[in-house]
Amino acid sequence: MVIRKKVQAFNDGVVSIYTVADTAAAGDKPVMGITLKQTLRYAERTVGITRFYTAMQAGADVRYVLRCPRLREISTQDVAIPNDGKQYKIIQIQYPEDAEQAVMDLTLEELTTLYDICQSAEEGEE
Repeated sequence: MVIRKKVQAFNDGVVSIYTVADTAAAGDKPVMGITLKQTLRYAERTVGITRFYTAMQAGADVRYVLRCPRLREISTQDVAIPNDGKQYKIIQIQYPEDAEQAVMDLTLEELTTLYDICQSAEEGEE
């Protein structure tokens, strides 16, 4: 029996992935901010009933599940900002094998305390 994998399109939008780090100048009081790490196209997935209630039991409020091309450097320590412009904590990353190309599903919870977005040194030189 041959299992045919699905071809995944990423037509729903673009998500920016940010690294959370201390952005204060050396010697200043630490200030946590986010710096752009990666920009990816995504396909919005359905937040299934099982995932929704399991997250609620764990105290999380899942807002989105986004399917993106797989990148191993993305982690649950990062922050995602999809098309709606809101900041989300990545609470889970899954690597499904049912798609033809390598993909990852990012489960997102909306942040209540927002980070300042910092410009990287490379962006400031342009």
